Amino acid sequence: MNDHLKAFWFRQHRRDGFLLGLAVGTFGVTFGVLSVSAGVSAFQAVTMSLLMFTGASQFAAVGVVSAGGDPLSALGTALLLAARNGAYALSMSRVMPSRRIRRVVAAQLIIDESTAMAEAQMNLEDAREAFWVTGVSVFFFWNFGTLAGVLLGEIVGDPMVWGLDAAFPAGFLALLVPHLKQRNKCKAALIGALVALVTIPFLPTGLPVLLAAFGAVVMTRVDARK
Repeated sequence: MNDHLKAFWFRQHRRDGFLLGLAVGTFGVTFGVLSVSAGVSAFQAVTMSLLMFTGASQFAAVGVVSAGGDPLSALGTALLLAARNGAYALSMSRVMPSRRIRRVVAAQLIIDESTAMAEAQMNLEDAREAFWVTGVSVFFFWNFGTLAGVLLGEIVGDPMVWGLDAAFPAGFLALLVPHLKQRNKCKAALIGALVALVTIPFLPTGLPVLLAAFGAVVMTRVDARK
């Protein structure tokens, strides 16, 4: 291991960001396999991962197509789930670069994982590093996994048999744990979980996730009053 690699691996947020991207990449294989089985072409699946780059929205779109839905329904569902990234962008303004071209690149990397890793850091420099390392790592491995799933779909077979469907929930849990050390964030998470559990049986896919964000809104209001 050379000195540069040792220096990179020495910082925990760099290691965590890289390993998180590697874990998410395994779920990219699942997306590639499911896309092909749903009748989505290899080119379309790979292009979605490159340009859309938001796993939940991609799975939702493929799910609609697989169920026989029309393209507009697939687009609407994907946009609904992707709406949360707009909220992430507001909180990530502090880590965004000043140059326009770099900001455009950074905007593509504003996802659940990069946002959570950046927010978990104690200072601005580490937050910026965590954002870029995590975002680039997830982007690379997600697209590599998609390509592998598309090419090796017949060999992999049913991705659920391999347990790949557990990769995303495990990743989200790992991102959530550091925030639970603070009482207010723990309360926000509990409120959001309760909202999701109550609304999942009654609302369309995607809406419970968005409504769960009200947990953070409630606790923000409480803090403001205090």
